[in-house]
Amino acid sequence: MAFYSPDPAMGQCLVDLVRALEQDGRPGLSDQLSITWVRFPQSQLDRAAQLAPEAYWSLPCPGATWRGDQLRYPASVVKLVYLIAAEAWLQQDLLQDAPELRRALAAMIQDSSNNATAYVVDRLSGTTCGPELAPAAMETWTQQRQLVNQWLAGLAWPELDGWNACQKTWDDGPYGRERVFYGADNGNRNRLSANGVARLLQGVIASALVSPPACARMRPLLYRSLDLQQRAADPENQVDGFLGAGLPADAQCWSKAGWMSQARHDAAYIEGEDLPPTLLVVFAEGAACARDGELLPEIARHLLAARCDG
Repeated sequence: MAFYSPDPAMGQCLVDLVRALEQDGRPGLSDQLSITWVRFPQSQLDRAAQLAPEAYWSLPCPGATWRGDQLRYPASVVKLVYLIAAEAWLQQDLLQDAPELRRALAAMIQDSSNNATAYVVDRLSGTTCGPELAPAAMETWTQQRQLVNQWLAGLAWPELDGWNACQKTWDDGPYGRERVFYGADNGNRNRLSANGVARLLQGVIASALVSPPACARMRPLLYRSLDLQQRAADPENQVDGFLGAGLPADAQCWSKAGWMSQARHDAAYIEGEDLPPTLLVVFAEGAACARDGELLPEIARHLLAARCDG
């Protein structure tokens, strides 16, 4: 069962939006864009805390996607996956809680630190970076680095089909065994879909993943201030140039952005006094999208204002 109910009116809104964006000086955008958009009749904050996960997911809300199942390189959006995995490991006593782990998780999500992400991935997989390994040792190392993928497969969500979440994120690039792990043609890069990211984020917001206490720890890390002064003081605020920049000042936003030379992505849950609670994930690939700081805010403004019978 899909985690949302396809809504024809919302679907047409997406089609019209993508066409308009493409015609507005963004040639080829329809192939470079993935959007997942879900609207809720009420706040999803902690909505599933008193429900079994199966009961919560059996009541999908109206939504629509544009290429929502297409696998794309997620940039730093993959850090959301590693955050949830860390809480799952802690719950299963596969990882020992410690201040240094909590410091790394906070830096990974709030500051999008690649150094913190490397530490978290090493803790999740029991691996470390370093020089190339002999074949047998490399095989063992590779199997350990698949642990997050094995956990994702265990969720048995169709939205996660074909996913790959086993690589660190980099400022410069991988070296040694990490570079070998990518494959000669980078065929082992991370790849996620907008639909799957949307469902994971919804699970965290609603307390439908891992456990309600775990979700309660994750949500503050994802919260983004829309205050202009706070944003100006933090150039890496994950709002400017992303979905949050298209929201009213009194809205609330929980999100994880991803940005590099060939991608501009964001995954956000949004609430506001005059807004329907909304889940919105946008993946935009290519150098032109990466440079386009108005694209994601424009998408957010349009869809939040859209009058669809969803």
